[in-house]
Order: sequence, then C-alpha cells, then structure tokens
Amino acid sequence: MTVKNAEFVEKGLLLNNTIDYSKDSIVSKTIIERKKGTITLFAFDEAQNLSEHIAPFDAMVFIVDGEGEIIINKKTHILKQGQMIIMPANIPHAVNAKKKFKMLLIMIKD
Repeated sequence: MTVKNAEFVEKGLLLNNTIDYSKDSIVSKTIIERKKGTITLFAFDEAQNLSEHIAPFDAMVFIVDGEGEIIINKKTHILKQGQMIIMPANIPHAVNAKKKFKMLLIMIKD
C-alpha cells in the first residue's frame, strides 16, 4: 500500500484536524506517495516560507485553514480557507505564511 498514514485509509477525516501547527516551523504529513504523484498536508507557522523554486511537475495547492500567500512567476496570490490554485510545472513559485495556515499539496508527475 502506498498510503503513508493509515489514519487516512477508509475514513472520512477533517484535514484540518490531522496536522498541528508547530512554533516557528513547517510541519508536513505525506498522505500518498506514488511514482506519478504525491499528496502532502502542510501546516505553516506564522513567518515560515518555502523559498522560490521550480518543480518539473504541476501542483495544486488547496488552503485547508487560514490564509496563505502563494507567489507564482513573481505574482502574489492571497488564498483563504477553501480556495485553491495551480502552480504550473517549470514556473518559479514560493509559499509564504504571513499568518499561520494549512495547505494540501497535490503534485501530479505525469
């Protein structure tokens, strides 16, 4: 089985309750990891970030809790709980937590 956390198998869970914030940190929990993609849950404490980088695959970010700043190709997007955005392959992007927030990242590798 490629599901990384058994708590997600055959259960209806609230994503917001499955990961906690940690002071001055970014916490991640891989839910599924396969050759063709991954699903990872993140909790960003205030002032944490993922610096600008490029990924060779498309990725979708869904805001589970709070409000996050997603920068794609130098353009800033402020997303709130329930919103999502696509980060296209080979385009520079970054993630900033002006406030603490949680996001689900779905990366498609094919």
